Amino acid sequence: MTQPEFSRPVRLGPDRRDITLEANEAERGALARRFGILGIGALTATLRLEPEAGGSVRARGRLSARVEQLCVVTLEPVAQRVEVAMDLRILGEGEEPADEDPDSPDEIESLGGVVDLGEAVAEQLALALDPYPRAEGATLPPLDDEAPEGGSQAAPARPNPFAGLAKLREG
Repeated sequence: MTQPEFSRPVRLGPDRRDITLEANEAERGALARRFGILGIGALTATLRLEPEAGGSVRARGRLSARVEQLCVVTLEPVAQRVEVAMDLRILGEGEEPADEDPDSPDEIESLGGVVDLGEAVAEQLALALDPYPRAEGATLPPLDDEAPEGGSQAAPARPNPFAGLAKLREG
């Protein structure tokens, strides 16, 4: 198994505690490559770990990041700020995930009382990235069958792809 780009193994315990995770430059660069984006300028997560009944631990907090992605329209760099709440349930040793409710926190398995919170933060960042980033003012060009802006002329109709088949069928 390969080592995650942003690995922060944390030993779980019986006490409530606060933890801050911050990715260094090399880790941010490796994560940017993994996610296929231009860069990650900052990545920090602050979490409160609270033990629950049955050996699980609830991790709640905030993820903050500065990312740079390509605009889907202009292919120019787009700088964005990512701020998301995190709510994770770290399962106790041997506990099976039972994530049946879509509104329940994401469940993460622990191994030997240790969980990699850095990888959990990286996964949360990947989910929070804008799938279609756009530069300010960037607009998509009109489709072929749309009238030009401000024009009243209808654009020429596209040929029907099945017209050729109909001619073959007719003989």
